[in-house]
Amino acid sequence: MAEAATFQPGTGAAPATLVELSVACRKLIDADVFSKSDPMCVLFIQDGRKAWKEFGRTEIVWNNLNPDFVHKFVMQYYFEQSQKLKFEIYDVDSASADLKKHDFLGRFECSLGEIVSSNRLVKNLIGPKKKSGSIAITAEELSSCKEQATMQFCAHKLDKKDFFGKSDPFLTFSRSNEDGSFTIVHRTEVIKKTLNPTWKPFVIPVRSLCNGDYDRSIKIQCYDWDADGGHDFIGEFTSSLRELSRGRIEQNRYECINPKKKAKKGNKYQNSGVVELMSCQVAKVFTFLDYIRGGTRLHCTFAVDFTASNGDPKTPTSLHYLNPYRPNPYATAVRAVGDIIQDYDTDKLFPALGFGARLPPDGVVSHEFALNGNPNNPYCEGVQGVLDAYHRTLHSVQLYGPTNFAPVVNHVASFAQTSQQGADYFILLIITDGIITDMPQTTEAIVKAASLPMSIIIIGVGDADFEAMEVLDGDDVRLSSRGRYAERDIVQFVPLRDFLGRNGTDPQSVQARLAKEVLEEIPDQFLSYMQRHNVKPKPPLERRLTITSVSSLPVSQQ
Repeated sequence: MAEAATFQPGTGAAPATLVELSVACRKLIDADVFSKSDPMCVLFIQDGRKAWKEFGRTEIVWNNLNPDFVHKFVMQYYFEQSQKLKFEIYDVDSASADLKKHDFLGRFECSLGEIVSSNRLVKNLIGPKKKSGSIAITAEELSSCKEQATMQFCAHKLDKKDFFGKSDPFLTFSRSNEDGSFTIVHRTEVIKKTLNPTWKPFVIPVRSLCNGDYDRSIKIQCYDWDADGGHDFIGEFTSSLRELSRGRIEQNRYECINPKKKAKKGNKYQNSGVVELMSCQVAKVFTFLDYIRGGTRLHCTFAVDFTASNGDPKTPTSLHYLNPYRPNPYATAVRAVGDIIQDYDTDKLFPALGFGARLPPDGVVSHEFALNGNPNNPYCEGVQGVLDAYHRTLHSVQLYGPTNFAPVVNHVASFAQTSQQGADYFILLIITDGIITDMPQTTEAIVKAASLPMSIIIIGVGDADFEAMEVLDGDDVRLSSRGRYAERDIVQFVPLRDFLGRNGTDPQSVQARLAKEVLEEIPDQFLSYMQRHNVKPKPPLERRLTITSVSSLPVSQQ
């Protein structure tokens, strides 16, 4: 799906199309004793060395031998390449991510070209039994549509399906295909014990719902949820995004029809309930690149741990030891992140701070000092300038302690506080070896910073216990302080040891893998701020202005 904006004379580019793969299975093996299997599909792709690499996983469909997976696999399709794919189906038995801990139900191998050339590829699975069920894979080229729909539905007087109760209704949304079939794209939550449910608002990309075609048929079905996976069909109706986008009008009250019940009762049958659209708003979704092209600047501040737990820098066992043959862990982290971030920083000037050291001449402990020795202008020229300042600092300070993060977090937050209109976004990279000693203060600082255009990356070096860092990361539980929850997750923690010892210890290899891991959440965190604060990108810049002095940067209020 080539776009004019990607045309660059004098360069080479492989023609590619973005495709979305939908997966469904039928008649899977029942691997559970007291219930049905809980299937999940795992997709593997074959790399240049003919090795299989996991590409992604669908959601788990509980108690179901005929699952229609909502999660889609999106990938680039290259006409001139043989892209080998392997689909494996597992019965999920625990929360473990290790596939060996789950029951294997079957696999199917093919090329992406085979799927693309078929409207719908249906094949038998190869599994532990002669008849292990079948898999159906549908591929659709994705449009460049950048809109999303926010919708909410309610229903009235649905059919009672539970013998001792009412119903536990939920809705499914499916888009139509060229061959007349439908592909499920969304499920609502289940509302227990009611015939008059109101479902929560949900957001779905227009690309997923109808691939940008507002007149494409959308089938909406209502089911009564059952714990054994045999959900009872209540009724269905069809609409289109064009109709739904008209909002809460009489035409968007739909009779929920059960064809079998209607055929049986004839004229006596009216409907199985009424489903009503409460609201529908379609809005354009902007990408990370839209903001970057519109001139939003990324500013990265480096904060280095100079506490004594790192060891004497003069000894080879120290994490700060300056090995003449390879960079130490701190230099590796600075280089890995800096080499990527500098491409988005127009002035290539990076503030570099240290914490946890005694400073000359009187040995006062500081948790927020400039590595270049100039507190009024802590900016270093380029990544190499940061490394040079770091190396000089090792010879001029005394490693001490404790390990306090709050001062450097508040330092960067003070800059972010002055620039909340979308022109600037701030990244704080903290490199540390130790157990944090000001957890309450740091938690409070991060919760406050979560409402600002700011992200925090923490790279742990050495073999310390980093349990507190996982708490700050906030992936599982949203961070809170004094009853206030963080507006969004802005912290990404990565232990450097996870990247050492694999594929050798080549510094460039370590840096490349580390950079990918620590920076992968930045675009989503960036967009979460812009969307929450309704900040829209400016039109793409035709040229970039070069900042020649730090006076053009936001000024700290400290």
